[in-house]
Amino acid sequence: MPHFDESSAPRRAMVLAAGLGARMRPITDRIPKPLVAVGGRPLIDHVLAKLADAGVETAVVNVHHLADQIEVYLSKWPAPRIVISDERDDLLDTGGGVVKALPHLGAAPFFHLNADTIWIDGVKPNLVRLAEAFDRDRMDALLLLAATSGSVGYGGRGDFVMAPDGRLERRAEREVAPFVYAGAAILHPSLFSTAPPGAFSLNLLFDRAIESGRLYGLRLDGVWMHVGTPDAILQAETAILASVA
Repeated sequence: MPHFDESSAPRRAMVLAAGLGARMRPITDRIPKPLVAVGGRPLIDHVLAKLADAGVETAVVNVHHLADQIEVYLSKWPAPRIVISDERDDLLDTGGGVVKALPHLGAAPFFHLNADTIWIDGVKPNLVRLAEAFDRDRMDALLLLAATSGSVGYGGRGDFVMAPDGRLERRAEREVAPFVYAGAAILHPSLFSTAPPGAFSLNLLFDRAIESGRLYGLRLDGVWMHVGTPDAILQAETAILASVA
């Protein structure tokens, strides 16, 4: 792998904040999920703080559900600089939302984070580890992956199997995979060169990258928390308190 050049680390990021948060109802009937508090801070605070610590200068945040609340909240955000990608009229899903934001993201690889992803870093911040591991010659996308077993609040069957060199494959239909996507990645804009128009899931492009051998993963160092339901908030807060005890 090439020697890491800190100046080449992503300076822009896409934060997905347009989802409906259906599984978090009734809380999300009145508060958008990115503003739901975990550990005394809205979820999106945790994401933006990690981006700032990683040297990101501009974060594009898409909005749809209760969009005014998110815009008002972020209007005074100090760093990174916030650019709103407005999807009030047409929710574009995880893939289409990025395509709409591409003019703000530039031609270089960028961080891509779900607004509701939250984790406790290990010795080195995971976004820095992603930047160090991303290799444009081999990768269209590098995903941060958490262990399927042991992640706080997660009870699913996982998403990916990872080869020793980091290359990813989808889990077989009835199997349990060792890794789940933790909602953070570095993506290269070329990943979207074959994107369809309108709304579509980013999984479509992940699967195309798997076919070409260009989807890679990096195991998260630390603890990932899946905050998908109201009950999971307490589990995440307990984990956060334990990490600082």
